Formats: sequence, C-alpha cells, structure tokens
Amino acid sequence: MSPILFWLFSILMLGFGVLVVLHRNPVASALSLVVSFLGLAVLFVSLDAYFIGVIQVLVYAGAVMVLFLFIIMLLDLKAEERRSWNPIALVGGVFVTLGFAALLIKVLHRFPDADKPFPPIAGSLSQMDDVHHVGLTLFTNYNLPFQVIGVLVLVATIGIVVLSKKELK
Repeated sequence: MSPILFWLFSILMLGFGVLVVLHRNPVASALSLVVSFLGLAVLFVSLDAYFIGVIQVLVYAGAVMVLFLFIIMLLDLKAEERRSWNPIALVGGVFVTLGFAALLIKVLHRFPDADKPFPPIAGSLSQMDDVHHVGLTLFTNYNLPFQVIGVLVLVATIGIVVLSKKELK
C-alpha cells in the first residue's frame, strides 16, 4: 500500500473516531464508528492480514454495530443537550494531549527499527492458510467455549426481547 493511502485511511479512521465522541446524536455516533471500523479493516488488509480485515468488517462493522443500533433504537436515546465548556478541564485536556504527543514523538525517535520492513512471519509459506488454521484451532481446542458463547448470546437476545416488551394495559 502506498504511504498516501495509508495516511489517508489512518486520518479517516482517526477523524471518524473523534466524531464518535463529538456527535450529540447516538445514531450518528454509531455510524461514525462504522466508518472508523472500515478504515481499520483497510489498514489490516494493507498489512496483508486479509482474514483479520474481513473479520473486522463482518463482526465489528456488521454484527456489533447492528447490535449497537438495535440498543440505541430500543432505548429511544435522544440527542444530548449542549453543555457549557469547563475551562479548567479544557486546559487540562490540552496539556495531557500535548504531553502524550511529546512522549510519542520521543519514543518514535529513539526506536531505531521504525523504518525497516517487518520480517516475514515464521511458517507463512506452509500449506495451511490463516482461515484454515483459525477454524481448526477454534473447532478443536476451543469448541466447548465457542458453543457456550453461542448459547450466552442467544440467552442475551431473548432477555433483551423479553425486557423490552411493552406491557398491555
């Protein structure tokens, strides 16, 4: 991936991540989170982690965001009211942000291997690809926890439907 595309998708992801916090409307905030997840998926694909990128889109940008939007609609959340600015908190936030940026720049300048490419992953030339390896591990070593999580999600879904049901008068 060219550096221009990397920076474009990084800025897109971080910008929409900031919009998640700044939006007053919860639905607009959730949709900004979807775009941020999509930008992160593109960055995973640029690192040749295709399976993680696809899972990022399917699980997080798909299923988790549908669940978030379902909860937002179920709770009937309204847009947040505007509050007055707290100058002390604003100045404190600026100082913390500047301190974090200075520390990050200091660490990056002292890291000598930052410009070198990553070495190839050990065993990446084997016959077994990522999807096969993840599926084999999931359904052999972690089959019982995988099934228990499925039952817990089913029970949670039924519980949400029962709790959200309106009583007839």
